[in-house]
Amino acid sequence: MPMTSHVKSEIDGAIGIVTLANADKHNAFDDVLIAELTGTLRKLDADSGVRVVILSASGKSFSAGADLNWMKRMAGYSQEENLQDAQGLGNLMSTLHGLGKPTIARVQGAAYGGGVGLVACCDMAVGTQAASFSLSEVRLGLIPAVISPYVIAAIGERAAHRYFLTAERFNAAEALRLGLLHELCADDVAMDEKIQDLITALLSCGPQAIREGKQLVAAVANRPIDETLVMETAQRIARVRGSDEGREGVSAFLEKRKALWVVEK
Repeated sequence: MPMTSHVKSEIDGAIGIVTLANADKHNAFDDVLIAELTGTLRKLDADSGVRVVILSASGKSFSAGADLNWMKRMAGYSQEENLQDAQGLGNLMSTLHGLGKPTIARVQGAAYGGGVGLVACCDMAVGTQAASFSLSEVRLGLIPAVISPYVIAAIGERAAHRYFLTAERFNAAEALRLGLLHELCADDVAMDEKIQDLITALLSCGPQAIREGKQLVAAVANRPIDETLVMETAQRIARVRGSDEGREGVSAFLEKRKALWVVEK
């Protein structure tokens, strides 16, 4: 996969590693980074050999939100140009959130604005004590509109009311309490060890079942438990049970052997 000035990617066995690589600008968003990151994620999603995607960043910051020069350009955009620009960021968040592979955010520093959105879009997020967060848009007279569905799903409506409206910065411990982070580690070494634990767990699970599991969460969340939902979930498990992967998983369990998809890492 091509290396760019804004996004780097590499494949290590079954692991796809995506790195925001514009450290001099604290990995701030602009239209170039957004396009490159979206394209990189889509290529990894299409690669059948990739089972897990790690989203990381170089330098002191995970992502400082929008680049100042980009915001200056946007100030002169027409309504239609602003809409197209916002849709580019929306496509990035939707792509990351909807990736068929499990995603892990590796948060080593500050994540502001859209950077919080990236963390919220990942299935799992691990950070260090040095990580900090802010939904800072209102300080600029803006709103975190495009990232809001993912952030609200991660931290809840109550916390969103506070942090969307005050733009307060909150630390990694608060992010853990709110559910934005799943794990809080003392340093980079401990964070990488925890991520490796997650990778090991994920590589022992059926890749199609993981894809189906992600779709299940999206389909069931916040819906009433009624006859329609009960039937829909029954149909889902019936279909998965009859799949090649489902049959292999049950056979491997009964035969006390590793399933064919298990990767040692």
